[in-house]
Amino acid sequence: MNPPTGTPTGTPAGVPACGGLASPRRPLLNRSLDGLGTTIFAEMSALAAATGAINLGQGFPDTDGPEAVREAAVRALRDGRGNQYPPGAGVPELRAAICAHQRRFYGLEFDPDTEVLVTAGATEGIAAAMLALLEPGDEVIAFEPFYDSYAASIAMAGGVRVPLALRAPDFRPDLDALRAAITRRTRLLLLNSPHNPTGTVLTRDELTAIAALAVERDLLVVTDEVYEHLVFDDGAHIPLISLPGMRDRTVSISSAGKTFSFTGWKVGWVTGSAELVSAVRTTKQFLTYVASGPFQYAVAEALALPDAYYAAFRDDLQTKRDLLTAGLTAAGFEVYRPQGTYFITTDIAPLGETDALTFCRTLPQRSGVVAVPNSVFYDHPTAGRTQVRFAFCKREDVLKEAASRLRTTFDR
Repeated sequence: MNPPTGTPTGTPAGVPACGGLASPRRPLLNRSLDGLGTTIFAEMSALAAATGAINLGQGFPDTDGPEAVREAAVRALRDGRGNQYPPGAGVPELRAAICAHQRRFYGLEFDPDTEVLVTAGATEGIAAAMLALLEPGDEVIAFEPFYDSYAASIAMAGGVRVPLALRAPDFRPDLDALRAAITRRTRLLLLNSPHNPTGTVLTRDELTAIAALAVERDLLVVTDEVYEHLVFDDGAHIPLISLPGMRDRTVSISSAGKTFSFTGWKVGWVTGSAELVSAVRTTKQFLTYVASGPFQYAVAEALALPDAYYAAFRDDLQTKRDLLTAGLTAAGFEVYRPQGTYFITTDIAPLGETDALTFCRTLPQRSGVVAVPNSVFYDHPTAGRTQVRFAFCKREDVLKEAASRLRTTFDR
């Protein structure tokens, strides 16, 4: 809706309404959201559509997930399950399946009635957690580069983000810097492992040190674990909540979109202690209230797929990672080989390029390929000024064509 314009009826032109003094109009956007604007993903996907370029920017697959899971959604629709508002916490079948998944893969036990909350994707789960757990002025420490919704969620909750940079080439956390960043105003750590966009997977030693700091300084932790089943090279995902002292101070967040290649269904979940989940649910109910009714039943069936599915899914993405890594290297990029996720971070400096944002805005016309600049994921853009992210969750023929186009443009 556009803001009102003109002069109120009955008020002579040039005379302030109500006899008050004229004053500048306040900005329409909440000042805490200054600088956020349209997400880089929307901008780059629009460029892909406008130019017909191969979209390796946004992290969504170009094929659907398992047919049996899709048919489960159709069956739920036809059977009338989820066509009306589902329960606020999520359908019982999905909450039970989430608990079974946490037990099966990590040995974690949760009560499906009090310790699980279904959300409209992990993004809503993160936003609801920030709104629930932060007071204005509370500090939130997050490793940058970070997914752009983190900054928005912290800002909307009135929090103050405190970024700690993960630096090339290995993108490991500096635990001494983490300790030094904690102040009396620090309320919460926001962790993402496997990490988007760098592909870093936190080790047990790193997680143990972070857990010890959280216990020592009485901090809450919110973990974004949406790529939990995409850890490569025989690595392992370790949920922070499984470590000593973390059960009652961790909000774990994950989703079905990345694991089952149905990102448009927007089915995520929160697990944690009853007290923490109740707090997150309090805010979540005033965001979407509920969402994705029929898809919740389908995801419940997806979570019960056999181990062979999860292994094949991981191996397929690892093959695609290796394919695109080789193609980008051949084109002249410096490539940082990811340990997990959908994404490869590269450096464009060897190509003679100096600005990732400009590079990505011109790449569709130059090469017919879309990528995303990592600089937008930093509070300090100079830290990632020449870093560019490519998504490899695409068909192999698409990745080969993208690599060929990039080699034609840049290989010298």
